[in-house]
Amino acid sequence: MEPDFTKLTGRQKKLFELRLKMNEARKANQTAMVAEKKRMETPEESRGISKQKWLEERKKKIGKLLDANGLDMTKAYMLDTEEMAEAKYKKWEKDPAPFGWDVFNQKTLYNAYKKRTKNIECDIEEYNRMKEADPEFYRDASSLQYGKTPKTSEEKIDKMVKELQDKEEKRKAFSRRRRFHEEKDIDSINDRNEHFNKKIERAFGKYTLEIKNNLERGTALPD
Repeated sequence: MEPDFTKLTGRQKKLFELRLKMNEARKANQTAMVAEKKRMETPEESRGISKQKWLEERKKKIGKLLDANGLDMTKAYMLDTEEMAEAKYKKWEKDPAPFGWDVFNQKTLYNAYKKRTKNIECDIEEYNRMKEADPEFYRDASSLQYGKTPKTSEEKIDKMVKELQDKEEKRKAFSRRRRFHEEKDIDSINDRNEHFNKKIERAFGKYTLEIKNNLERGTALPD
């Protein structure tokens, strides 16, 4: 029951107005809290299906296709079309250079294989001749000629040897330029000597630190 506003004194009116403002502020805070709680909660599915359900349905479909083709989940890539595979490879090419243990993963090994086979010329006519001459050109494990390879010409062997030699030459010629620090003291006469000094420092630096400091300060005492 609200009091008669006309019978209140000045101080009572002011106190009554303050209470009204407090009630309004309390209601506004409660409304804001409810709205924030709704925003933080996981929204219900208003239309379509959620991403989690979509992934589960897609996984089930892929599983059925793999079972129909006699494959397991590790061979799921064999269901990719040419466009899908090409899109994946393009995405891989945009990734940064591998680092650490990543140099041994399948993607890096594939990129290395693709780089090595980039300049290889494929003779389709010779390939077709070899396929026609051998009835078991595509052998399986039950073939009596399993593991047997056709005779390779001397020309192809020379090409393989040349590719290996070129690869070895590139490996020898490769040299990564190290970052140069201008503020660092110069204690070497060339790059080879600098590299040697770094190895010496790693091995004996902590044992000779006091001697070096004394020599730099001029406080080293003779024996």
